[in-house]
Amino acid sequence: MRPTRRGSVVFVLAVLLVAFGQWAGQPLLRALGAVLLAAVLAAVAVTARPVRVVVTRSVYPDRVERGRPVLARLRVRNPATRRQAPFLATDRAGGTAQTVRIRALPASAEATYHYELTISTRGKATVGPLLLHRADPFGLATNRLPTGETATLWVHPRQYPARALVGAHPRHHHEGAITDDPLRGSMDLRDVREYVPGDEVRHLHWKATARTGRLMVRDLADPQQPRFTVLLDTRPDSMRPSAFEEAVDLTASLLGASTREGQHSRLVTSSGLDVPTPGGSHAARTLLDELCLVRQRGDDESLVPAALAASRGFGGCLVVVTAADAEVTSLAWLRRRYSTIFVFAIGEGGGAGAVAGARVLVADGAEHGVRRWNEVIG
Repeated sequence: MRPTRRGSVVFVLAVLLVAFGQWAGQPLLRALGAVLLAAVLAAVAVTARPVRVVVTRSVYPDRVERGRPVLARLRVRNPATRRQAPFLATDRAGGTAQTVRIRALPASAEATYHYELTISTRGKATVGPLLLHRADPFGLATNRLPTGETATLWVHPRQYPARALVGAHPRHHHEGAITDDPLRGSMDLRDVREYVPGDEVRHLHWKATARTGRLMVRDLADPQQPRFTVLLDTRPDSMRPSAFEEAVDLTASLLGASTREGQHSRLVTSSGLDVPTPGGSHAARTLLDELCLVRQRGDDESLVPAALAASRGFGGCLVVVTAADAEVTSLAWLRRRYSTIFVFAIGEGGGAGAVAGARVLVADGAEHGVRRWNEVIG
């Protein structure tokens, strides 16, 4: 329990009025100062009683696009044998705050409140702890109590409705180089992972299930499905932070459309991150989690990382998301490895230079870039 800033100002003013009234022989000033002083003491007395409740807060869903609200549910229970006076509960997430007014609770009563939390910054945000506080009607004093557990919220990049690049990319030769990996059969085993609702029961991996004690499934993919790779420019000096966020949103939109179509989808960054996936809802979540945490970093001045120079994992379509004024001549040699290459030039500038065999799309942001993409692929 402590006075607020307003309460402190009123207290100092009250003391000055009492002192000046006493020195000047002005009983009216002394009386006014005494009234103000009494108001501050009364506010302190009103808020002195602590807030004794049991609170439980849950947030759903635990993953959300930036700028989209999540629903929080707050349960408040009064375990005492006497009535609990009204108070306020403030929840914080990602630099934003939401205050809920809790009504008076009878003894052993419980109430549930719902509210929304909106976070505009991509990343992993910590929700809570809750701050319970009681204040007087004039805002002169407050009693605050942090309580409850914190929750982690994954704030994904914003996605715009993009079209998936349809049509498989079969093996073919380009100037003597095979641009797609050799096919190994009708289905490839890419991973063994924990079962999630929606997985086919026939893909259960019984040996892994017996070993781990949890249902495990085979992550299978058709090697003849289209392959889609996005290279995101994460060099610190390549673009401004606002333009980089647009680039991340564009990357999320394209990869989201690709994985939802079940395509082999791969995220590569110039800082060295390499996340290949077989497509599907689980792959989409994996890629969005990675994009949730990606930052502009790396000391290498090269746009193309070593991962794209490897002998495995190439083929299909490559999309490069970089700055409008970036130097992209280093991409020319990738034409031998990918059947189709698109270069997105994001932000203001003269536009990226021409790349032999690649199509350059200039866009001022993610939404504009997705519109250009949809127009190009039909």
